[in-house]
Amino acid sequence: MKIAFIGGGNMAAALMGGIIPAVALASDVHVVDVSQLSLTRLEGEYGVSTALQADQKVADADVIVLAVKPQQMRDVIQSLQPFLTKQLLISIAAGIRAADMSRWLNSYPHIVRSMPNTPAMVGKGITGLYALAGVTQDQKQIAETILSAVGMTSWFEDEAQIDAVTAISGSGPAYVFYFIEALEQAALELGFSAAQASQFAIATFEGAASLALHADEPVATLREKVTSKGGTTFAAVSSMQEAGIQAAIVRATIAAAQRATELGDEFGRQS
Repeated sequence: MKIAFIGGGNMAAALMGGIIPAVALASDVHVVDVSQLSLTRLEGEYGVSTALQADQKVADADVIVLAVKPQQMRDVIQSLQPFLTKQLLISIAAGIRAADMSRWLNSYPHIVRSMPNTPAMVGKGITGLYALAGVTQDQKQIAETILSAVGMTSWFEDEAQIDAVTAISGSGPAYVFYFIEALEQAALELGFSAAQASQFAIATFEGAASLALHADEPVATLREKVTSKGGTTFAAVSSMQEAGIQAAIVRATIAAAQRATELGDEFGRQS
């Protein structure tokens, strides 16, 4: 399988780390980016070929991964039009709808929209996927193979749900980091050193998430098992409930989903 990446940023690098050599040989991976520094780094780290602009290797690719910023997407994919035949296009950009990409490319049918997240950089990502009707089953399998190289995947029939994926898992790592920061701050105020605060906060979150992943019980039950009435955890959870923490998190996540929809509307208005 020949794969071309348009954009060589962190997420593209994470995908390269997952697919080479399990899915594709380094010699069959090509990267186009405007930054020579980024290209030199990727050449050295993964052994891929590179170019500063789209070239024949893009035309020869079976799959083109669009890994550019949403604001750049329309111009980038229109510049690719002379190189497109029947390649599968996989977008990993937030807020850009597959239907709009197809429209910008004169109804090009072979487009999968995906929403990975940054834990893909350590092989622990999760990606939501949506395919236009013109994507074949073989192409869907190819997209899943590429994205599953860096974590779990799940398909959605309604593209609007990708905005919810963006809010839950795409933006979700930031919510987790925010909570870890709060634990670190509390640890510092309780006398931990900075190193200890970081170690305990991160290890606690990692361990609890792993327990939730492997347990047969829902997370609410796991929480209740730790929360003895009148105990230390009860005091903490009661304080959070009084402050409306859970409701605030739900509202914040819904706000993220709404913003993802707004971005899709804004980018979709481009001619």
